[in-house]
Amino acid sequence: MHTFDHAGLTIIGAPMAGGVSTPALTAAVSDAGGFGFYGGAYLSPDTLTAAIRDIASLTSRPFGVNLFVPERVDVDRVEFAAYRDRLRPLAERVGVTLPESVPFTDDSFDAKVDVLLRERPAVVSFTFGLPDRSVVERFHAVDVAVSVTVTSVAEARLAADVGVDSICAQGFSAGGHRAMFAIADADPQVETLELVRAVVDEVGLPTVGAGGVAGPTDVRAILDAGAVAAQIGTLLLRTPEAGTRRAHRDALGDPQFTTTVTTRAYSGRLARGVENDFIRANTDVAPSAYPQVNTLTGGIRKAASDDPHVINLWAGTGFRSAQAIPAGDVVRDLSR
Repeated sequence: MHTFDHAGLTIIGAPMAGGVSTPALTAAVSDAGGFGFYGGAYLSPDTLTAAIRDIASLTSRPFGVNLFVPERVDVDRVEFAAYRDRLRPLAERVGVTLPESVPFTDDSFDAKVDVLLRERPAVVSFTFGLPDRSVVERFHAVDVAVSVTVTSVAEARLAADVGVDSICAQGFSAGGHRAMFAIADADPQVETLELVRAVVDEVGLPTVGAGGVAGPTDVRAILDAGAVAAQIGTLLLRTPEAGTRRAHRDALGDPQFTTTVTTRAYSGRLARGVENDFIRANTDVAPSAYPQVNTLTGGIRKAASDDPHVINLWAGTGFRSAQAIPAGDVVRDLSR
């Protein structure tokens, strides 16, 4: 089974759900000598099936697919209603009616596990928690390796205990959703190199370092810390193969945007993005309710897709290094 630690593979393309991951991007990363991942969250099982088959038609090299592990928590109705009311003026400005309530959804998790068991990508990875040991064993039975994203040594221990084959150690500087196992958890805020060293020492599994990669020097530092590969996401956002919105691409090079922060404002889960007006206005009041807050804000983000001060600009701390060049060039430049 594939565990990322064969000779020559140093770059993993991060799964970026919500439209940024595309079959073309995943295939391009793998074809360039990296390992491409596809973000399977928010897709129906049928759409995920079609995407996996598209990737397989574009590359003969191994690739992986990521799923979000669902966690059902009680939503504070008062907090949620207050947040909806706070967002209502913005929603009205962009022509959106906000739902009065949002039901929990597990994102068709079990059905998508079945899709992956049938389609058999080389690796299946999980974020936001652990699959049951029985799920790991089912993947192993069809020769599919399993990886889990962690933000702490404690999470890595739990992942090792269910029999995963590798770990993705996500440092605090990584863009997009933070991978803590519980929605309401505080961020451990461990940076990539420290986390890689600690995870490798503790569990000894092949470990990928993710977060803060801006160039080849960062890749070498992650490998020197004991990782078998470095994962990149932000550096792929401006590539032509990515499904990144135009306003998002442009913001990464716009001097008015200067820093990244973590926020629950868009989804109810902590995530790192370029700081904009929406984040500044709402970070302090957004409830810890995922995916309900994600659904609540979704209509606003769709309606205002050309406004970088409204949409989520997920990105890591190295976002200024993202270039509008082919994904294969990004991978090859980092592998030198």
